[in-house]
Amino acid sequence: MKTQADIVTQAENESIETTPYQKRTLFASTVGYALDGMDMMILGVCFSLIGATFNLTNTDLGTLTSVTLLGAVLGGILFGVLADKYGRVRVFSWTILIFSFFTGLCAISPNYECFLVFRFLSGLGLGGEFGIGMTLVSESWPKKKRSRATAIVALGFQLGIILAALSVNFVGEIYGWRWVFAIGVLPALFVAWTRKGLKEPQIWQNLKDQNKNKIAIHKLFKSPKTTATTIGLTIACAVQNFGFYGLMVWMPNMIATELQLPFKNTMFWTISTTIGMSLGIIIFGWLCDKVGRRPSYIIFLLVSAISIWFYFQQTDMLVLIIFGAVIGFFVNGMMGGYGALLAEHYPTDARSSAENIIFNVGRGIAGVSQVLIAYFATVYSISYALALLSAAYLLSAAAFVFLIPETKGKQLD
Repeated sequence: MKTQADIVTQAENESIETTPYQKRTLFASTVGYALDGMDMMILGVCFSLIGATFNLTNTDLGTLTSVTLLGAVLGGILFGVLADKYGRVRVFSWTILIFSFFTGLCAISPNYECFLVFRFLSGLGLGGEFGIGMTLVSESWPKKKRSRATAIVALGFQLGIILAALSVNFVGEIYGWRWVFAIGVLPALFVAWTRKGLKEPQIWQNLKDQNKNKIAIHKLFKSPKTTATTIGLTIACAVQNFGFYGLMVWMPNMIATELQLPFKNTMFWTISTTIGMSLGIIIFGWLCDKVGRRPSYIIFLLVSAISIWFYFQQTDMLVLIIFGAVIGFFVNGMMGGYGALLAEHYPTDARSSAENIIFNVGRGIAGVSQVLIAYFATVYSISYALALLSAAYLLSAAAFVFLIPETKGKQLD
């Protein structure tokens, strides 16, 4: 039987008008995810500068990405579970403090080994951001707009990419990569400020009032059908992160080293690709709400698999820049749907755990895969290694066909 609070929450959730609270959760979560994007791209765009400082190989650089993502996996699992127990907003502040402190230490790392440790520890704090922000928005926005709302959150990551590219090109080239990481602490403080005074979603508060805010990881595997769904979503998240980080972390390095083009060209490619990604995210979020989650993902995955294979056969910089926007549209446009997709498969007492565990385990698998890209880049070439990404998108499409059910229009419980 529904309580009065449940009835009020459902009425607010289905309201056509957007409430101030919904806008606040959307803004706070978007700028939070921008922090995630800025941090990862600072590392990727600074690869050649960091490599020169510490005399690193491609494998060393790939390990940096892998260790950061490993920290994000462990932090995502930990803080996702804690957010279900203690609240979405409260736990976020803990993650920000951890991230800020160790990002600052990265700027003064005396050697590669220390830098590696600090990246892992900052990743712990960073890992909780995606799931907490997406859960917050999914629980406060109406089901008819849920995918579009989480798509806006995903746009924050693209904003972070642009901020990272600008920071590296206008600060890194003049003052060095250490100052870029020092500046990276400032957005973290801004994100902490945006969450100040923000209340917990009513759907979670109802659980707490009934003393039902328990740790419920087991609900990700409560039945064979749910287990299959969890496996399918993990595959999809792994492919999403593998493709994204493979593209955004290694492509600037390919431009600067393999193609031997001016370093500043990486900024033009990054901005072009990010514009394509942003448009893709907006369109994809709208498409998910209109035609459904599964068909939208299958279409984008198949187009990504075909287009990425041909893209990495190109060597002309103008072609890479122009069609980088097209690749970005399909490869990362799918980020516009993951927040809603993951939220709709699990109950409130396990939702933040599911968002963070599934997405960050996928991110961890993608992190390990970066070492494989580094290996193929060393044995063959970076372009050859990145072209192999196309096969991963076919695997993800199969997961949506056979393992992941449709949830369009589902009411959260």
